[in-house]
Amino acid sequence: MPRWLTYRRHATAILLAALILRCLAGVWWQSRLPAEQPFFFGDSETYWSLGQSVAQGEGYRYGPQEWRIFRAPGYPLLLAAMFTTTGVDVSPLAGRMLSAVFGTLTVGGLIWLGSRAWIPETGLIAGWVSAVYPETVAMGAFVLSEAPFSAMLVAQWICSWKAWSANTKSSQMSWGFATGLAAAGGTLIRPSWLLYLPMACLVGWMLSRRTSSTRIGGMAILGLVVGMAPWWIRNHAVSDHFVPTTLQVGASLYDGLSPDADGGSEMSFVPSFLAEEMAAREQAEVPPDSSTLEYDLDQRLRGAALAWARQQPLRVAELVGIKFLRMWNPWPNEAGLRGGGLGWIVALCFLPVFVAGLWGIWRYRHAGWFARQLWLPAVYLTLLHVIFVS
Repeated sequence: MPRWLTYRRHATAILLAALILRCLAGVWWQSRLPAEQPFFFGDSETYWSLGQSVAQGEGYRYGPQEWRIFRAPGYPLLLAAMFTTTGVDVSPLAGRMLSAVFGTLTVGGLIWLGSRAWIPETGLIAGWVSAVYPETVAMGAFVLSEAPFSAMLVAQWICSWKAWSANTKSSQMSWGFATGLAAAGGTLIRPSWLLYLPMACLVGWMLSRRTSSTRIGGMAILGLVVGMAPWWIRNHAVSDHFVPTTLQVGASLYDGLSPDADGGSEMSFVPSFLAEEMAAREQAEVPPDSSTLEYDLDQRLRGAALAWARQQPLRVAELVGIKFLRMWNPWPNEAGLRGGGLGWIVALCFLPVFVAGLWGIWRYRHAGWFARQLWLPAVYLTLLHVIFVS
């Protein structure tokens, strides 16, 4: 049998295994939830509601205050597209199947990238690991943005590899621009991704100092700006301010830097801040406009977080350590994922992958910039989440 045919069959088997595992995980997870509470995570409900609002032609707004810059639009728009086909009253299980599809696309992208950037066996091994790794299977079962974001991240890597391996300036520039567009797509799904590409371009230029790195990086930044521009323009029209991602940055920052912060997420403080802001606006006789309320609330939360951090530098340093350990702890931090042997499964699968990853970083430390940027997201996300929640 020709080698290419064996490879294709092997890759197909990996993709089928990835899809089946994620679909089964989605069905099992949904069966654990009561009918009156079909979502385990609060974020899932907000994404679902925003998607339904868009699909029904009610605009992009959420909640009684009609927040309009509450979430980045990427994932809600994907759900809205699903609702236009299935109807808005479809079971959340449909959303889990959508995540399963994106999770499988991620696996396929890793197979393709590993096979071309290294050798076919590399792609197949990466495919099997990503197909069966418990946490990637779980991401393909939740109604959350992680599955489509992971697919977009791999797409960004593929575009970056094409740019760095291109032989002509025009190809480098075209694929560099595509890298930026993919980064914008990832940011519109997960807003915290916004600063990754500028950081990666800066690090790449510092390490290589090649003319091509400047050319590719410049086109990538241009692609990011072009991809984000519609969202920026829309946000300015809504709030009369430049909002690069969402108006949840203040709440997220206070979640990570406050007197009650412990490294995890606990957002019960938001209603009290909202009441304070509404009282202040009433006293100042500010018109009850929802867009300005959303912006002012974000500023109030952001200011409170930064003021507390300036007053408690030692506690901030302690929280950095706590969040770092939470992020790299092999045991699941979410209590709902620890029972029934799940915690042991996650921990025992994490450790060999982690050790192999460290070995790979050392083994390919001289392999060029593209190999380095495969582990750079781990550095970026760690730096981000030792400030916000982990």
